[in-house]
Amino acid sequence: MAKRITSQRMGKGSPAFWNRRKNAYTAKYHSIQDLKDTPVVRGEVVEFIKESGRSPIVAKVALENGNIQYGLAAEGQVLGQQVWLGAAEEVDIGNVLFLKNIPEGCPIFNIEKSSGDGGKFVRASGEFAIIVIKEDTTAKVKMPSGKTMNLPLNARATIGCVCGGERVDKPFVKAGAKFYFKKTHMKLWPRTRGVANNASSHPFGGAQHHVGKSKSVSRHAPPGRKVGNIASRRTGRKKGS
Repeated sequence: MAKRITSQRMGKGSPAFWNRRKNAYTAKYHSIQDLKDTPVVRGEVVEFIKESGRSPIVAKVALENGNIQYGLAAEGQVLGQQVWLGAAEEVDIGNVLFLKNIPEGCPIFNIEKSSGDGGKFVRASGEFAIIVIKEDTTAKVKMPSGKTMNLPLNARATIGCVCGGERVDKPFVKAGAKFYFKKTHMKLWPRTRGVANNASSHPFGGAQHHVGKSKSVSRHAPPGRKVGNIASRRTGRKKGS
């Protein structure tokens, strides 16, 4: 009797693919309620923390009001650096400002979707977004993907670029390093090509070493069949201009 294929086992969420090493620090901005009494809060970077499964470094910032904030570190940030949070006018690396106080063309990251949510967009290492233009109540922000989003002017963002931009340039050198890297990201590795599997182990399997049929599958296909291009609008290369 053939065993269940890999995609079925991963779709069920068996313990073999669970990540038990969860992030201990929540990299989010402190409560916006604190800014109502003191619109501008000063802080100092006291520690940098590396977490498994998170690509950028986490910066521990001690605020002058006694609170501690854990946030994504900016490229070029150093220990002991003074940062400003809130309605400050000083545009410097690592400062957390409202979009209305950030000039157009300035690189930003860890952007809030709505005021007070702690930061939702542009959190991967080496990424940054740019404010294109500011209007009455919203700002047009160009994301790393090239998409432009309208975000409220009272949303917060950090000045600069997320640290660790050259992280992917370092070679793994040996297979063991790649294995543990994938393990921290909840990835099963190494993975055998689907066409190299037996027919009973994968929908692409068999002796021909090619798929032999369309790789597009329905969005509502069961885990055993959902391999390849999931609900693809188009496949193949584009021809012409």
